[in-house]
Order: sequence, then structure tokens, then C-alpha cells
Amino acid sequence: MAGIDMVADLAVHCVNLVKRYADVTAVAGIDLDVRRGECFGLLGPNGAGKTTTVEILEGLTAADGGTVEILASRWGAGRDRELRERLGVQLQETQLAEKLTVLETVRLFRSFYRRGRAVDQVIDLAGLVEKRQARVGKLSGGQKQRLALACALVSDPELLFLDEPTTGLDPQARRNVWEIVGEFRAGGGSVLLTTHYMEEAARLCDRVAVMDHGRIIALDTPDELVASLGASQVVDFQAAASLPTAELSALPGVQGADTRNGRQLLHTDRIGETLPALLALLGSRRIALADLQTRQATLEDVFIHLTGRTLQDE
Repeated sequence: MAGIDMVADLAVHCVNLVKRYADVTAVAGIDLDVRRGECFGLLGPNGAGKTTTVEILEGLTAADGGTVEILASRWGAGRDRELRERLGVQLQETQLAEKLTVLETVRLFRSFYRRGRAVDQVIDLAGLVEKRQARVGKLSGGQKQRLALACALVSDPELLFLDEPTTGLDPQARRNVWEIVGEFRAGGGSVLLTTHYMEEAARLCDRVAVMDHGRIIALDTPDELVASLGASQVVDFQAAASLPTAELSALPGVQGADTRNGRQLLHTDRIGETLPALLALLGSRRIALADLQTRQATLEDVFIHLTGRTLQDE
């Protein structure tokens, strides 16, 4: 009974999930749990398997192996209509009828569900009150994203799937979307989010899974993932000539060193010792320093440490 109770407390529960396309394995046997009331993030570059995983969980794509339970129900068990009414889905690209107004669009999506929120309430939540009579084709990119979110929220879902919800948006539009997600969570909703943006994951997510080549290679809270590097700060510099990674790794406090886009990075837990030692090494080699920055370690650093590439790499 305890195991049954644990699954009932999960918004998403999948075991050994597999999806293949011809000779390509897009999802390679992952296990994933999302707790009710949690915002869970899937991070990874394009091609990592994030979207395929989410489409399986949404019931849009059939898995080739493994089991999936969404809100303690399984797809294909005869209650798919009821389950879909408990979900909100925002795809990477939502194609909405450009001749309809914001009000007409939300009203149309509301008609698909037997229960849900009031249309005007959702338009207000999305910050589109002033645009309620504007045609979709006249909206900015950020406004269209908020409208797509409104359409996903109009059923008053228990679980919200967001696949790259802020890709291509300017910083202000991105923050507007974050506020909407925050309000949804404040009402007790669960969220599964895929994103390229580290700030977004750190801001919204309780836990994060790092995905690469169809597998989950790390899973924890954002803070714990960063702490796993063993170094809280990064020295990011560019010099007239590159220094050997082995020499940089031997500097005081350095837990790791790598080169990225012509710049060298030192991961350190004792920056007060690392910086003078680095400057002394450069001086002894008569290598001019072009630029030097220090910053806190981020989830991006975690991903590079695990995979050797950035989240934007294809």
C-alpha cells in the first residue's frame, strides 16, 4: 500500500521509458518522477530527447517501452478524455488562428473542456486584458506566448506541460511568463518544464534533470547540482596565449579547468588564492591578459562539466 500511496502523490511517474526512431534512440530508458505541487525542469541541448519525453508524457506519442502514469492514470486505459481535461499543454510552437481575437481564441479553447476557468479570468491572468479584442496576428511574440499559456490554463489543469515556453522572447516577456507560472504554482498546480535557459530553471524549478543523448545524467535541486561541482565560483579569462589545462588545474583552489570559445575557465572554491596564483603564472610566462571576469557557478557550468558542451550546442 505504501508504494501505491507514493505513486498517487506523483503528478508524473515513468519507469524505463524508451522511444526509438529507426536507428536513433531518442529516449534511452529513463526513470522520472514529478511530485504534485512541484515545478520540475528538463534541461538539455536540442536533440537530447526532452521534447520526445514530454510528448510521450502528454499522450501525444506512444512509447516503445516502459510505463507512464500521469496523475495516477495511464494513457490508453479508457479514460484518456478525462485525463486530458486535467492537463494543460503549451507546445514549443502553438499555431493559433491569426484572424481570431484574443477573447475568441481563449473562448474557443475553453469550449473544448467540460469544466475550467472563466475566460475573462484567464485573460487577466495572462496580462492580456488590454489586448482582449486584438487579433492574434497583431500580437507581439511575447503576447502570443502569453496567449498560448492562457489557452493551456483555461481548463484549470492540475498539471501543466511547458515545452521551451520562452524561447525567442525578450527578457521582459520571459519574466511575464515566469509570473504566470508562479501564480499557477501558488494555486497548487504541478509543472513539467523544458528549457535552454539556466536562469529560468534556477528561478522556477524545485528540481532539475539534466538530459543528454536520451538519458538523464544528473538530477537534483538547482543548488545541489551547482554544489556538486565542488567549486562555487568561476574565473573566466582570455589571454594572448592559452595556458595548459594541467597547469591551470594545479593552481590553488582550482577544482577543474576547461577552454570554451577561446576563453579559459577555472572552477574554484578559494578565489582569493586562485586569482593571485593565476596572475603570477601569466606574469612569469610574460602572457598579456586581455580580459578577466569572475562569477558564481551556474547550471550551465554543471552541464558543461558533465557533457563537455554547452546547452546551446546541437
